[in-house]
Amino acid sequence: MPIMPWRHRDVAESFGVDPERYDRTRPPYPDALIARVAAPEVLDVGCGTGIEARQLRAAGSRVLGVEPDERMAAFARAGGIEVEVATFEAWDPAGRVFDAVVAGQAWHWVAPVAGAAKAGDVLRAGGRFAAFWHVPQLPEEVAAVYAWPGTAFDPRNAVAGYQPMFDLTADGLRRAGAFEEPEEWRFEWERAYRRDEWLDLMPTQGGLTRLPADALARVLDAVGAAIDAQGGTITVPYTTVAVTSVRR
Repeated sequence: MPIMPWRHRDVAESFGVDPERYDRTRPPYPDALIARVAAPEVLDVGCGTGIEARQLRAAGSRVLGVEPDERMAAFARAGGIEVEVATFEAWDPAGRVFDAVVAGQAWHWVAPVAGAAKAGDVLRAGGRFAAFWHVPQLPEEVAAVYAWPGTAFDPRNAVAGYQPMFDLTADGLRRAGAFEEPEEWRFEWERAYRRDEWLDLMPTQGGLTRLPADALARVLDAVGAAIDAQGGTITVPYTTVAVTSVRR
């Protein structure tokens, strides 16, 4: 992942090439996390296809999504989520305020200080900000073949590799000046994937979304062979990490 991913809009807006696949393959968020961030009025930044928005709606929240990619926004709208198309930095809240601002797998595409300041502007006092990410830890035999020339994705980093992104988010909240000291919440879980399920998910990952078809095919073939060598199924431990704070 780039050191300052929010400056790489070409990558940020590459996920909408296949929103149906994205929504079908990307895992939902732990129920315990959703329960902690659900609130009456929620703003979902970078809502994508609406995965966490639907979960929050099921928990009783009214959700407004902000999404820069019209293709992703259209998919979310088809699922009943209200979405406005804009980057968060350029989005006009038109005086609206919310009880929670959340971002699932998306906040690293937002400038951390400007984004935190804007989140503070649209949160009611006592409202919660929470940005969260899934971090998978693949079996070493499978992770090894992800280190492919031309890709930025290295799943062997696991949580430690993602930590600079979490730290940037927390630092942005501190520098915005409107929030209490940030916290990290961690939720551990795992999921078993058949070979075809994992290969179906892979093209939605940021290091692979812009690969030429022949290069992507080589990566999929290598990973598929590695999963076959594990008996055709892998169990992937996940840590879902939330960086969160409350508006003063």
